[in-house]
Amino acid sequence: MKSMSTGILKWFYPGIGIKRWVGLSAFGVGLLILGTANLRSEEKFWLIQFLDAVVVISGIIILILGIKRLMRSFMAAFMPSSRGTELIDILYQKKQLGRGPRIVTVGGGTGLSVLLSGLKNYTSNISAIVTVADNGGSSGRLRQQFDVLPPGDIRNCLVALADAPTLMRDLFQFRFDGNSEFSGHSFGNLFLMVMSRLTGDFEKAIKETSKVLALRGQVIPSTLGDVTLVAKFKDGSTVVGEEQIPKARKSINKIMLSPEQPAATPDAIKAIKEAQIIVLGPGSLYTSIIPNLLIKEISNEIAQSEAIKVYVCNVMTQPGETDGYSVSDHIKALVSHSHPHILDYCVINNGEVPSEILSRYSQDKSVLVINDRKKVESIGYRVVEEDFSMISEGVIRHDSEKLAKIILSFIEEI
Repeated sequence: MKSMSTGILKWFYPGIGIKRWVGLSAFGVGLLILGTANLRSEEKFWLIQFLDAVVVISGIIILILGIKRLMRSFMAAFMPSSRGTELIDILYQKKQLGRGPRIVTVGGGTGLSVLLSGLKNYTSNISAIVTVADNGGSSGRLRQQFDVLPPGDIRNCLVALADAPTLMRDLFQFRFDGNSEFSGHSFGNLFLMVMSRLTGDFEKAIKETSKVLALRGQVIPSTLGDVTLVAKFKDGSTVVGEEQIPKARKSINKIMLSPEQPAATPDAIKAIKEAQIIVLGPGSLYTSIIPNLLIKEISNEIAQSEAIKVYVCNVMTQPGETDGYSVSDHIKALVSHSHPHILDYCVINNGEVPSEILSRYSQDKSVLVINDRKKVESIGYRVVEEDFSMISEGVIRHDSEKLAKIILSFIEEI
């Protein structure tokens, strides 16, 4: 009993900022009670009844104002990023996003995170299924030293879907430099590694981190198995490791996972079953998208899904992966590694790219992906051509807003 009374008293401690609004609300209730009690009497002059009505209306207004201010105080405490935003706007936004289409994205790398940052403005029903086959950079070092799944692609997608303040997102993307042991590591990767150690479960670490970043959606690893990418080239040679594949600069014949049959995460399968739209890419064909499809449970579930299935083709070829590829070559690679029903539509960029930018890319043997629309349609897939590229700091990127609107337009097909 004593602890209960102490808990109640804590609400009235100085500095919390709610006592005044509780008092204002109580005053409004008092006016309401007083005014309605007097209104019941019919033996009064009209002027007195009018004044009683004014008291009732004043009570209602004061009560609403007190409750509104009280709720704003709570919102400022629990959601600092909402400070200065009307409560009704916050509730409306949350409600509208919750009614948005159920979209599953499949891939990894920066391409997928760009798409997610655009989609989150229209729906919170997003499930990003992400590869965990990375073995390079910070992710590779953490994987080797601490025996955890590579967190890099997962981190990028978490930050892309985050509804947390900008500073929090920047913190997760902060990368250490210098000559220390942390050099090259991003804070987000280290955070996920530590969370994985604390929880004893990489999947749980992602979910707990999602709460910290207030995600609009969910990020799901395609498998929790310790998988490695293996590439077999057309000259018969092989190479092991995602980082080593593009460095070989050879034509890829086939990509495999080692071990060959990893289990898909149950959350990934559930998300695919419930999806209205499934998006493959954008991103590296052989090292970001296909690794997810090599998990048979995932590729079979997508093939059987009645959702609209869309592949977003890259704007430029990737040296060491898709040299000289056309759009149809990308699709043939997807199908040969998974299932013919893995997609319905292919989205191709038709925006103009400045010649000086193309000249700079050509120095690294990267060129525009050949648009062979008729060939794509001849093998049974529909094509949508839109301008979704942009130039940022001399680099060709996907425009997240344009790309999101293109994906959302497929809702009309459902």
